[in-house]
Amino acid sequence: MSDASPGRLSDAQLIDWLRLIRSENVGPRTFRQLINRFGGAGAALDALPSLAARSLRGRTIRIATREEALREIDAARALGVRLITTGDPDYPPLLREIADAPPLIAVRGSSWTAQRDSVAIVGSRNASAAGLAFAERLARSLAAENYVVVSGLARGVDAVAHRATLETGTIAVLAGGHARPYPSEHAQLMEAIAERGLIVSEMPIEWEPRGRDFPRRNRIISGLSRGTIVVEAARRSGSLITARFANEQGREVFAVPGSPLDPRAEGVNDLIRQGATLCARPEDVISVLAENAGAPARKNLFDDDSLEGEEILIDELDLFSGAEDSAFEERPAPKRFSAPSPPADCAADLEGGAPNAAAPHPDAHEIILGLLGPAPIAIDDLIRVAGLTAPEVQGVLVELDIEGRLQRHGANSVSLLYNFKL
Repeated sequence: MSDASPGRLSDAQLIDWLRLIRSENVGPRTFRQLINRFGGAGAALDALPSLAARSLRGRTIRIATREEALREIDAARALGVRLITTGDPDYPPLLREIADAPPLIAVRGSSWTAQRDSVAIVGSRNASAAGLAFAERLARSLAAENYVVVSGLARGVDAVAHRATLETGTIAVLAGGHARPYPSEHAQLMEAIAERGLIVSEMPIEWEPRGRDFPRRNRIISGLSRGTIVVEAARRSGSLITARFANEQGREVFAVPGSPLDPRAEGVNDLIRQGATLCARPEDVISVLAENAGAPARKNLFDDDSLEGEEILIDELDLFSGAEDSAFEERPAPKRFSAPSPPADCAADLEGGAPNAAAPHPDAHEIILGLLGPAPIAIDDLIRVAGLTAPEVQGVLVELDIEGRLQRHGANSVSLLYNFKL
């Protein structure tokens, strides 16, 4: 066993911290209360059974064993994953500031990546080609200004943002554990991110993500970032949860406007109406972040009344009444999140579906139809984001043209034609 260096836990302390945070109904808030009341995780573990029995009127809770903690530590080492705590110098400083910061996170890759200024880019899993092209442009422009791009490794906008910034460093936040990348087809992308960027998770190494784990992940995405940009999002989507957390954390929220004809833009257009900063070009983000460096966000974009009756983000014990934090500053309890469980745009993923829910393996026609929307997209960009050959794409465009569903624009651009009867 090794001694702890300044700011880092000894091996014995790390085992105790891991046991405590992995125990039933112990989340960030309860963890802080226990550590501050008893002075350490070891003493807190000793006191937890009687405290829980008193709070739960005799019901016991499951406390993680030493053997389980050791197995997780061994599994982490086998994958090249480090377990770091809030006191560790490598812990992301922006994440440490949020109300429900994870006491312990598992990271793989370059820890230095999380010490740099970061911006989150999130959006729809079944984004349009125009949305994907803009997300890519946005990510590259932010990277050129030395920002690290943070996202959630999901299909669609997340994957495009990560791939655009592999060379400059990007951060992927997992909903599950490092041994269970989700979606599974992004395992190779995750490996590429770890080479120059960082993979972050608060969940156990072998954890398979559930619907409610995605909002937990989203608070970390926004918590790592000075600002969050929503590219495309339907109403009640997971991306809007990330925007809500960013706003609650005092971070900037940006929204990329979309066509009122496209349901994938309803959520972002709502954000703009509520006061989010409009992002029509990368400079809109860069200038605001430069102007407001170190200052909290100026607007409350969400009506707190809309939170009533919604699901609690983290189910925690309430062991103490009015307990004060000492090692951690006093922070409010985590708020409820505004989304179904699982989030609407996660449902197809959790059922094993592809981004376009019409078919697990759509043909070229379905792929192109899913990528097109009311916003014009250059055919070259459409070919690139579709992952199809130029003849395949051109063939589908001809079919749509014949069907009267395609509108052609200048600069070799196309869009989907929407017809309305008034």
